[in-house]
Amino acid sequence: MDATLNKIEELYSDKDREMLLKAYNYAKEAHANQKRASGEPYFIHPCAVATILMELGLDAATIAAALLHDVIEDTPVTEEDIRREFGDEVLELVSGVTKLDKIVFKSQEQEEAENFRKIFVAMAKDIRVIIIKLADRLHNMRSLNYLSPERQQKMAKETLDIYAPLAGRLGISQIKCELEDLCLKYLDPEAYEYLVVHINEKLSERREFVNDIVGQIRDMMKADGIEGEVFGRPKHFYSIYKKMKNKGKSLDQIYDLTAVRVIVKDVRECYTVLGEIHEKWKPLPGRIKDYIANPKPNKYQSLHTTVMTMYGQPFEIQIRTEEMHRIAEYGIAAHWKYKEGRTEEENTNFENKLTWLREVMEWQGTLKDSQEFLDALKTELYSDELLVFTPRGKVISLPPGATPVDFAYAIHSEIGNHCTGARVNGKIVPLTTTLEVGDVVEIITSPNSKGPSRDWLKFIKSSSAKAKIKQFYKNELKEENIRIGQAKLDEEAKKRGYTLSSLLTPESFKRISDRYSFGSPDEMYAAVGYGSVSVNQVLFKLIDFYKREMPKPFEVHAGDGGNRSPGGVLVNGQSGLLVRFAGCCSPVPGDKIVGFTSRGRGVVIHRADCPNIRGIDAERLLPASWNKEVHDKHRYNANIQIRATDQGAALSVLSLVVSDMKLSITAVNGRIDKNHDAVLEASVSLTDIEDVDMLLKKLRADRRIYEVHRITSLS
Repeated sequence: MDATLNKIEELYSDKDREMLLKAYNYAKEAHANQKRASGEPYFIHPCAVATILMELGLDAATIAAALLHDVIEDTPVTEEDIRREFGDEVLELVSGVTKLDKIVFKSQEQEEAENFRKIFVAMAKDIRVIIIKLADRLHNMRSLNYLSPERQQKMAKETLDIYAPLAGRLGISQIKCELEDLCLKYLDPEAYEYLVVHINEKLSERREFVNDIVGQIRDMMKADGIEGEVFGRPKHFYSIYKKMKNKGKSLDQIYDLTAVRVIVKDVRECYTVLGEIHEKWKPLPGRIKDYIANPKPNKYQSLHTTVMTMYGQPFEIQIRTEEMHRIAEYGIAAHWKYKEGRTEEENTNFENKLTWLREVMEWQGTLKDSQEFLDALKTELYSDELLVFTPRGKVISLPPGATPVDFAYAIHSEIGNHCTGARVNGKIVPLTTTLEVGDVVEIITSPNSKGPSRDWLKFIKSSSAKAKIKQFYKNELKEENIRIGQAKLDEEAKKRGYTLSSLLTPESFKRISDRYSFGSPDEMYAAVGYGSVSVNQVLFKLIDFYKREMPKPFEVHAGDGGNRSPGGVLVNGQSGLLVRFAGCCSPVPGDKIVGFTSRGRGVVIHRADCPNIRGIDAERLLPASWNKEVHDKHRYNANIQIRATDQGAALSVLSLVVSDMKLSITAVNGRIDKNHDAVLEASVSLTDIEDVDMLLKKLRADRRIYEVHRITSLS
């Protein structure tokens, strides 16, 4: 603890020292009665974390947060207390670490490790939070010997899966290497002990060899007038261990146990030294790597080469500038460690080189493995990805704005189809609730559920969930969808002045099926019913075809079939003209009518609301009316459609009503639709619109008939 105070005194300004000493004393008092597993005062831990971060050169706010990082979770201190005493910046850092502490890593699978690292980064609003957490984990690993073997194994595996790769991708090699070595110590203690013993056995021999190489490189640089540092760096145990495992080599077969590092002033000198080395020693093919021209995603830059000595022993040499070395050793922490004392221009250049806060934030292709996820690291990196947990700790990736329903379908289609409610972080919430990063979501299901609600389609965000809901309605409720879709189309067609039966012909259906691949009209109805195709999409095609490509309306003659109306219709107040009645709308006396001047066929009489005369040149339309003194002597056909529970009953009722009204049926056909409804269409000979209205009224009065309306023509 005294070492921590000494570091504060040594590294920080008077103003910063005042704040840091306050944080030191505040945390010491908060943790006063707490002990670690070792039996030592708990306060040793935050002091150690702060010291690690001070050695990395982090700013005062980060150090204060390191000292305070456990007080919210482990003591009565509240967030408001921290805000009042130390301000918003320190509070945000402490809160961020506290939030990360709540993540439970339960799966050790590679895919899960990647997802956990993703959520780790996504939940950290400030990258310094992650750096504090890395230092926290490092100190815990240093004192892991006080825990049980089971907890040692679990923590070491978690560290190797999550924390060491994080440190590596952030470029903080000091922490990465130590974490990996500590993990090896507990995950494979025999291998660790073997490496320690056997590497140390030849330590003096290897040191003599490295010193010889270092001396020769220094002489070369001096001869070229290049100033710089040259030193040997032993490779850490875990990197040697991996090389032995991956390449199937024994320790005696691995010669580059120590790397020689050369530090020069500028890039030009890097390449000059590389050339000199290759002149003196033969480089091994495929072992020359230029990370200066092609930096690693974490902004690591250096020249690497492996050469063969005259004794036949290979060794690795790394060449870099001072600035490259700082970044290699401290990664993002170098941003704070070396910020002081640089000119404004130098700071700008340095920040530009550390653009992982901005540049490395962009994806560089598909992730090849779990350790590559930070190639695209930025605080907003996963803004297009919402990561939440199942109650068992599995990470589920959802689109932003996702709801518990999206989550349910991400787990399994059946979970989604039988979803009746949800708990988020242990609390019952509406299914419309927007989930947040790190939420623990539990879906409540019921075997009695009839399936998903169509209303869910209005608020869910996942395209997969939408597709599964639509598939449910398509497969499970096909008959109902047919009925719903047909009813929707019929209703909307009537609103637009048409009937579905007049719009839907074999020719028009072919046109729409070419567009949407419907095998039958029922498939079209079903698609409208479950929502994969809208009512407007279908009707637009049908109406467009009707207007553009249908043949001219079929025309029938009034009365006895003669070409002239025997005075039943007045056109421009005149009778006796050549008049035909349009079969597309079948006008009867009492309907509002209008005349259309056809070429060579006289005047065609349409109902005033007939869709076929919409958009026609007004000059070709003539005022028309019924001659009340004449029309009651003649009969006209009106077409009707009946929907009933039973076809026989519908025909029976129709016959009785027609007979009672002293009318006659001139044509009739019937069918049973996919909903098992009886559909009867009939042409009835009558006198005027009053007969039509009375006919419809009498038919509707029968309980067995649940729908009846006038249509333009029989199907």
